[in-house]
Amino acid sequence: MGKAIARRYLGLGASVYICGRREEVLQATCRELAAATGGSIQGFPCDVRDVAAVEQCIGRIWSDGPLDILVNNAAGNFLARTEELSPGAWQAVIGIVLLGTINMTMACGRRWLAETKRASVLNIVTTYSSSGAGSGYVVPSAVSKAGVQALTRSLAVEWGPRGIRMNAIAPGPIPTEGAFSRLLPTEELEKLAVKRVPLRRFGTPEEMANLAVFLVSDGAAYINGEVVTMDGGEWLQGAGEFNYLGQTMTEAGWERFKPHKK
Repeated sequence: MGKAIARRYLGLGASVYICGRREEVLQATCRELAAATGGSIQGFPCDVRDVAAVEQCIGRIWSDGPLDILVNNAAGNFLARTEELSPGAWQAVIGIVLLGTINMTMACGRRWLAETKRASVLNIVTTYSSSGAGSGYVVPSAVSKAGVQALTRSLAVEWGPRGIRMNAIAPGPIPTEGAFSRLLPTEELEKLAVKRVPLRRFGTPEEMANLAVFLVSDGAAYINGEVVTMDGGEWLQGAGEFNYLGQTMTEAGWERFKPHKK
């Protein structure tokens, strides 16, 4: 989804910076999107969980000029029965999703406020954080995304008067290799998931990118602190994205999701 958003921003003339832990993936993505759009894109290796690394990354970007838009899209998630989670499993998800979003937002926000610069932040949450009901079997993600949603709305009030808008998108299921390989790895689970969507289909990264353009644009200048759900009406059929697993998953199925110790 991040790649789709970057592609759309580039196509509209933005200069784009992307960051992630794997430099080879970053550079391959930069080459791909630059060739496809003719736009300006740079990639910087950065672990968003590491405050010092984030500060260094944002400092390098600021040396070219201040950002106007920040999109917090980094995420980590997997299916598991909560009682089987190790402390490391909790830390991995919370570190990326919640602390990573905080680290990037603060690194940019402090600079914008010091420079009295107007800007826009777009966070990616989930329908199970937006519904307020959470979800079983992805509890570290539910906890983290709820925190990101609270951050979005809290800073919308605190920073709004100083020219910084905060909004979020809560997408329903959108097929991507990284997410679906962990959360919907079988055809059976995909069929169950699509039946939950009144439109009877999944969303697309391109649809996500279109919404991501609007929310940071001048056309949405009066939208602040909003969480926009984009899920084909799925959450209206019942809160808790993965609650159905308690009735459908067998013991053999749960074995499939257990992390293998090295």
